Amino acid sequence: MLAPVIAGVDGSAESLAAAEWAAREAARRGRTLRLLHAWQRGSHPDRDASQGAVRRHLARRVLRQAEDRVRAECPGTRVDDEQVEGPATEALLHAAERADLLVLGSRGLSGFTGFLVGSVALDVVARATRPVVLVRAGEEAADEHLPAADGDASTRTGYRDVVLGVDVADACDEVMGFAFEEARLRHARLRAVYARHTGAFGQDNGSDADLCRDLLADVLTVWRDKYPDVDVLATVATGRAQSVLMRAASGASLLVVGHRLAERPVGPRTGPVTHSVVHHVDCPVAVVPHAGEQY
Repeated sequence: MLAPVIAGVDGSAESLAAAEWAAREAARRGRTLRLLHAWQRGSHPDRDASQGAVRRHLARRVLRQAEDRVRAECPGTRVDDEQVEGPATEALLHAAERADLLVLGSRGLSGFTGFLVGSVALDVVARATRPVVLVRAGEEAADEHLPAADGDASTRTGYRDVVLGVDVADACDEVMGFAFEEARLRHARLRAVYARHTGAFGQDNGSDADLCRDLLADVLTVWRDKYPDVDVLATVATGRAQSVLMRAASGASLLVVGHRLAERPVGPRTGPVTHSVVHHVDCPVAVVPHAGEQY
């Protein structure tokens, strides 16, 4: 059986937007969508039985609300749901191991959402061994598509670009493959972006820029061969990677970045580029774990 696309839901606007995006992605991938809600018992053992019944009822209501939204958005998508007891971070990490893709809402202060230090979303992104997509509240199907000829939002037009952040010194197969496949599923252009620093004293050395373009072209060659139907635009931009990717992702349907899986003295965490873009980029952000250098 194919692994499902899993969306964490908690009843917030952010998680409902994530569930709808996940439904569209499941349809693109030909997968089942699984809606997951985690709840945790209170701290009073004498009241655990009654609290558990209430929390299960609330979980059922949250899941039903999300399922109604998903069926209205993507009526043909196969949907099932699951509620689990336990801490949200651990529940989501366990679910990610069984998922083709995990999708979470990207704003909020509780449940599955939020970007405060130590929040569930950041903990999951830092520790997950499967790709995680973070979706903003208000994200709609038309936001993935180019505007119509009259400038109005539409779902009948082609998809906006998929943007890929590339580190030419460590172009990991997991990240490259994910981005190319997302572009293929959408019949969208893939914009591969490499950010380079200026030379000494802020000078821009033209020969260095040419070398960077050649390196990026070399990295992309094997993937162009694997995905001949994907239109690729290779871009080398000067500046900090965070700023370059934020500019590139403006108007994109999806931004794809990598995250190195590595234990650190302070525990797992995202790299500075990933940390910055998941805070500030408006489009959905896919964070793809890999074993190479952290981007």
